[in-house]
Amino acid sequence: MQVRHILSDKGRSIIAVAGHATLAEAARQLAQKKIGALIVQDAEGTLSGIISERDLVRAIADRGPAALADPVAHHMTHAVATCAECDSVDAIMEAMTRGRFRHMPVLDESERLCGLISIGDVVKTRIAETLSEAEALRGYISATA
Repeated sequence: MQVRHILSDKGRSIIAVAGHATLAEAARQLAQKKIGALIVQDAEGTLSGIISERDLVRAIADRGPAALADPVAHHMTHAVATCAECDSVDAIMEAMTRGRFRHMPVLDESERLCGLISIGDVVKTRIAETLSEAEALRGYISATA
């Protein structure tokens, strides 16, 4: 299965924040939307980075509550691993596991941001695939018996 299948199920909406927004603003947005990461975009809408709950925790651990007034750009992940819609779910799962991150922006064939997938999306897809394969095998075995 490919990343495009995940996006067709979950949607392609992207929740983003500007790099100049404060960590407090980002934290509010994460809490209100009940999500674990925000895409950071520049004025033209280009991917600049990603800010996750982990980034917020690290900032507060380093600077205390004063970090909440810092710009997102100071604490975001700049070197963001991305994927393409045509990438396999297995490859994305491997990359996320190896890199120890939980969110990956998706780029279309024009290298434009077109979605965001989480490790939860990937695991849900793999479980559905596994159940489907098991059901097909049960059907095959029943038909040949």
